[in-house]
Amino acid sequence: MAILRFSSFLICLIAAFSISSSQLAAINHEGFTTNLIHRDSPLSPSYNPSLTKWDRVQTTLHRSMTRMNLFRLSSSPDDFQSHVIPAMGEHIMEVSLGTPPVSQLAIADTGSDLIWIQCQPCVQCYHQKLPIFDPRKSSSYKVESCDSDACQELSSRSTCTQRNTCKYSYAYGDQSQTEGDLATETLTFGTTKGSKASFPKVSLGCGHNNQGTFREDGSGLIGLGGGPLSLVSQLTSSAGGKFSYCLIPFLQEGNFSSKISFGQAAEVSGRGVVSTPLVKKSPDTFYFLTLEGLTVGDDNETSTFVSFKRSSTNDFSRDQTEEGNIIIDSGTTLTMLPSDMFSELNSALAEKIQGTQVDDPSGVLQLCYQSNGAKDLNIPTITAQFSGAKIELNPVNTFIQVAEEVVCLAMVPADQIAIWGNIAQSNFLVGYDLEGGKID
Repeated sequence: MAILRFSSFLICLIAAFSISSSQLAAINHEGFTTNLIHRDSPLSPSYNPSLTKWDRVQTTLHRSMTRMNLFRLSSSPDDFQSHVIPAMGEHIMEVSLGTPPVSQLAIADTGSDLIWIQCQPCVQCYHQKLPIFDPRKSSSYKVESCDSDACQELSSRSTCTQRNTCKYSYAYGDQSQTEGDLATETLTFGTTKGSKASFPKVSLGCGHNNQGTFREDGSGLIGLGGGPLSLVSQLTSSAGGKFSYCLIPFLQEGNFSSKISFGQAAEVSGRGVVSTPLVKKSPDTFYFLTLEGLTVGDDNETSTFVSFKRSSTNDFSRDQTEEGNIIIDSGTTLTMLPSDMFSELNSALAEKIQGTQVDDPSGVLQLCYQSNGAKDLNIPTITAQFSGAKIELNPVNTFIQVAEEVVCLAMVPADQIAIWGNIAQSNFLVGYDLEGGKID
């Protein structure tokens, strides 16, 4: 097993190639664990059985590229914060709002902070399958005042009414938007043990005007980023600023769901612990790591080390060695690498993989082979060298089958931003501690 552990913050990766519900429950001493449902899973309300497996693969690949474009970065580091636009993720969570609790589904997104839900009365709401939440029927709902801490945190994304109530407005990179009242409400999560975990007075957006490319399977968004308005930050007093998730492989057969845990249930431990820092950078929404490079091959053969290289067009840094050069994000499917680094990785893999190269039918991925599965290709081990930590990736983390007899490298070149995507994270337990606690 392997764990990535931070010094001031924490993130852990534990190899978990077959994690059962009973094993997850064993670490759930306190806190809680709930389900994360992939948007293309048979468990998702938007699952379309008429689509083939390969249709769903191509859809999620294109969503990954769209999400990369939604991480809009300014060309000037000084105004970077104001140009970052949240982007919707790949997994949904069930959450109940209010008193009495009303069940809703929301996108879980480590690339966003604000929690928001569609609310009645609607000026304009997109279609959702579940009834839209009506705050007038909840005894625990309360609109935030303009001088509240949460309203102040929104800064330019908030306005004040004549009645001293806080209004919020979020615009997304694809021209989608959500507007409404900033309020506090009780959030209740079902746990994998069958119990309930409730948290009162959580600040969230009650959206009365929501339009754009939002999908009907979600009622809103649960921000899991590092900023002060995210669910993780707001649960610090009860959950200690800790959360973890275990993402099953995208093409896993059967009705399985990934898991997300909070509080002590999110703590991970095991043999072979390795540590790397989570770097504090602007914006605090994102979780920045330092990737030194990737090694292709293992100790039993000639290996090739591909160091992290940045293009001069990158907005984070023009110094290849600067800390915090890559974002880890559960909502992006593919891993995005600087083009020079990707080119070297592509060449190193092509030298070692004996197979017939073909084109990706979706036109997204660049290194593809004719094969019935990654195992048939004898793909070499790829080891990720983070600052102070080596993580050995398996073929399920590096290659994806995109069509019958077509397998592709699940990484793409992207000079503006580097992202460690969820395919690279699958079958690992990834844990975060925003308060800097240590894992024994």
